[in-house]
Amino acid sequence: MWRLGFFFHEMAFGLLSIFLPLYVVGIGGSMLDVGVMTSTAMLLAIPASFFWGYICDRTKRYKRYILISFLSSSALLYLFTFASSVSLLIILYVAMAIFHVAHEAPKNVLIAELYSRAEWEKAFAIYEWFTEIGWLLGLILGTFVSFVGFNSNTTLLMCSGLNFLAFILSLFLVVDPLLVFERGLVGIEKSVDFTYKGVTIASKILDGFSIRENLTRENLYAFCGGLVLFSLATSTLFTPLPIFFSNTLNLATSMVFAIYVLNSSAGVIGYFLASNKLEPQEEKTRLRKIVLFRSILAFMLATITIIEVQITILAALVLALMGFAYALYHVYTLSLSMELIPAGKAGLFDVLVSLGGAGGAFLGPFIAQTFGFVNVFFLSGVTFFLAYAAFRLSS
Repeated sequence: MWRLGFFFHEMAFGLLSIFLPLYVVGIGGSMLDVGVMTSTAMLLAIPASFFWGYICDRTKRYKRYILISFLSSSALLYLFTFASSVSLLIILYVAMAIFHVAHEAPKNVLIAELYSRAEWEKAFAIYEWFTEIGWLLGLILGTFVSFVGFNSNTTLLMCSGLNFLAFILSLFLVVDPLLVFERGLVGIEKSVDFTYKGVTIASKILDGFSIRENLTRENLYAFCGGLVLFSLATSTLFTPLPIFFSNTLNLATSMVFAIYVLNSSAGVIGYFLASNKLEPQEEKTRLRKIVLFRSILAFMLATITIIEVQITILAALVLALMGFAYALYHVYTLSLSMELIPAGKAGLFDVLVSLGGAGGAFLGPFIAQTFGFVNVFFLSGVTFFLAYAAFRLSS
């Protein structure tokens, strides 16, 4: 039940994710303004993620930071209705991003501490599946709102109200764990396993046996590099994508929302399938395959745009497959990050995602406006492939 507040929070941001870039362009902004807004927000969210992750682990209190995130998002979205210029809207959005990330690290730690390591994949998958349904309903709500013709202030007030509802529900439903030790136990277990493997190999060598085993630890730096590159590729592709559908393909706003409904629906299916328990090595293998698959899909999107045959239908299909792949990727990287990233640095995962996202949020709209969307799709495909290479090096 503690996840219910997050459901309505994601519902609000599902609606906002497509509405906001179209709204910025609609009030006289450009794709570059969208890029500056998103990248600045993500850059400033990096130190904020460090801070929120550090402070929640230091105080062993997680609920309070979730409440801060939801309440501040509600208040700032309400202030959006008074923003009469693009520059003021950017300032408010950046402020919201700083407080918005306050719930991410506490949420990840809550899941990691409420469940054993063997259940992390299932626990993260269930959480993401449930909240992805909220995101999906937000997109469906956006489709309805744009079709009916609600004005922008009404839409923003709906987003604000949904976040306030998330705050109220979390106030009563979220409870801090009594003991915080699961991640520490996982770290000890990994060290013991590594030591045992080393002793076993040494014993075999002394006894004259031929050894084919390797004594290696996971490469945390390569794993972190993969996270940054994947986030960079995703943000480069997805930040200007609503404008591609709206302006380049001349689709109505309701149709743009409908295409993203397909993307989110496929994500719901992906999160459901990701709940299966996997061995650590199988999890890493699947992660690499998923990242490579996203790279292929990005190149397919570029090819579809070049040949100009059934662009809308094929692009919607590619977007659905990307949503499915992202769901699996997200669950696997979350569980692996809780294993690899030490306690006290829970915000590092969000920092790395924000770092890549900030670069892509500016790069995507800039390249789209300067060189065209085909180049955006090609660059995204290359970056996804580099992320695949980094994850291969990590294990």
